[in-house]
Amino acid sequence: MGKQRVALRGLRILMWVVIAVEVPMYLVWLVQVGYRTGQQLPRGDVARWAPPVLLPPAAVLFCVAAGWAWWGAVMAGTRSPLRERWILASLAFVAAFSVFCGVASVEDPSFPVGLLIATVTALGMTGLFFIPAAASRQLPDVIRWSSRRTTDTPGEAAPGLR
Repeated sequence: MGKQRVALRGLRILMWVVIAVEVPMYLVWLVQVGYRTGQQLPRGDVARWAPPVLLPPAAVLFCVAAGWAWWGAVMAGTRSPLRERWILASLAFVAAFSVFCGVASVEDPSFPVGLLIATVTALGMTGLFFIPAAASRQLPDVIRWSSRRTTDTPGEAAPGLR
């Protein structure tokens, strides 16, 4: 049981390190590319300030809300809410606007630049998405329960997690 506890603690620490690196990098990047994208609009246009002001909070709100809904379903042992249209639409919205602002902020977009933009977006959204799971006290219980479950019926509630 000691090895398992150390492994679970290591997983939680790894999740928080990944979150601590990815999320701030992504949010700072969103502000920068949002600012550069907005500055391409005509002077005096109020929309110039919308991307750097609205995109980072929208990314946090939508990704963490989707992660919270997913983690709640995992703990309850129910069907994944990632099949719900509102969750997929909110994640697609964040990804699309993040990539759009990244590409629009670059003077000479190319494939490597687009790949870098997609990578930063994916890493940042993943970090935001996993915040609820990493912060949950039930993370070790869910991992233990999932690893023990082999032939149980899908959708069965996790014992003791409700």
